Amino acid sequence: MKAPICDFINEYINKDTVRFHMPGHKGKALLGFEKYDITEFTGADCLYDAKGIIMESESNAASLFGSGQSLYSCEGSSLCIRAMVYLAKTYSQGNGNYVLAGRNAHSSFISACALNDLDVKWLYSGKGESYLSCKITEGILENALGSVDKLPCCVYITSPDYLGNICDVESLSRVCKRYGVPLLVDNAHGAYLRFLEHDLHPISQGADMCCDSAHKTLPVLTGGAYLHISKHAPEFFKEQGKSALALFGSTSPSYLILASLDYANKLLWDGYGKKINALAKALKEFEKFEFIKINEPLKLTVEASKIGHRGHDFAKILENNGIMCEFYDKDFCVLMITPENDALQLEKLKNVLSQIDIKCEIKQSNYDLITPVKKMSIREAIYSKRVRVPLENALGRVLASPNITCPPAVSLIVCGEEFNESVIKLCKEYRIDSCYVVDK
Repeated sequence: MKAPICDFINEYINKDTVRFHMPGHKGKALLGFEKYDITEFTGADCLYDAKGIIMESESNAASLFGSGQSLYSCEGSSLCIRAMVYLAKTYSQGNGNYVLAGRNAHSSFISACALNDLDVKWLYSGKGESYLSCKITEGILENALGSVDKLPCCVYITSPDYLGNICDVESLSRVCKRYGVPLLVDNAHGAYLRFLEHDLHPISQGADMCCDSAHKTLPVLTGGAYLHISKHAPEFFKEQGKSALALFGSTSPSYLILASLDYANKLLWDGYGKKINALAKALKEFEKFEFIKINEPLKLTVEASKIGHRGHDFAKILENNGIMCEFYDKDFCVLMITPENDALQLEKLKNVLSQIDIKCEIKQSNYDLITPVKKMSIREAIYSKRVRVPLENALGRVLASPNITCPPAVSLIVCGEEFNESVIKLCKEYRIDSCYVVDK
């Protein structure tokens, strides 16, 4: 498989052309990579009107992922999520002006609903789960769709979630098809799932659209992502996919990121999947540690509270030993592994984990959140006049702006909802000390 974007950039560099075009560094080595950083000019194609090297590269990606269309994003899955939600709304054909969504949605989904003026009806899973998880089952979705007066414009789930839980997308897809509702999946953490021996990628499992953050689990620069549209999805999605991305995306795409996505195609074609599968098998050795779960093949979820540690303390132990994790909270510590982590690094991790002091179990945080009452739409809240208040003064006030960091970018309370004592208590546990609320 060729890498047409990479080939074009290298040929351009070799011509030693005088650069009277953007960017301003003119290819001069300040940090070292500038010569590869070009812009859209003759021959370089145009990301949102691709007819040349970008179109060829995206076609290569589609063949690798088995999709009807795989479109590039230089702005992560966040851009893809906004585009997916927009496509679902504009295609809805008389369905309700709302999305049926798992409650553990990323903040970019919240902004997508505000931008597209869509309401949300939330799906919840079992009690006692982390707020990062929302294990939507076939039964939960069937009950939800079967009980509404008007169907949603789409169903939206997050799988895998930050703790490595994977939904049964195949069964959820069957439910959605029975009701004629598109299934959208935030698969930001799961680009590699396509290349496992047992293909778990959402497109292969029946989703109509999904986003993959290639940079999270494949050897791609930060910001590189895909919007995948299924071969079986409505033709409208494929016809309008580029324009949907263009609506929310920058007109200055990074060719460093595009080249990275392009080269990843070549790596995947040349057998990178074998490395992914070999690593997945190797990581099973970590299940000997009683405090580690591997729900998602390349993600180690440390249940720190199970062995008497808080997640943030466990992360500090790792850091003090030269290991940086992906995410931690009070109860969990998450490590994301790829084939670029070599055998020596994995051995170092094993040695550090073997020396962890095992203590008496600490009771996990109480996640039985009393669901906040919705007082206004997400859009109305986000566009409202707001004021910042200390968390202890937020009781009875309505959240105006997401007050979360990334990772994990999943909120305990959604814009337009009213703070109750339960929400405030959990926010304090997650060290949130102030928030923006709608000004009275």
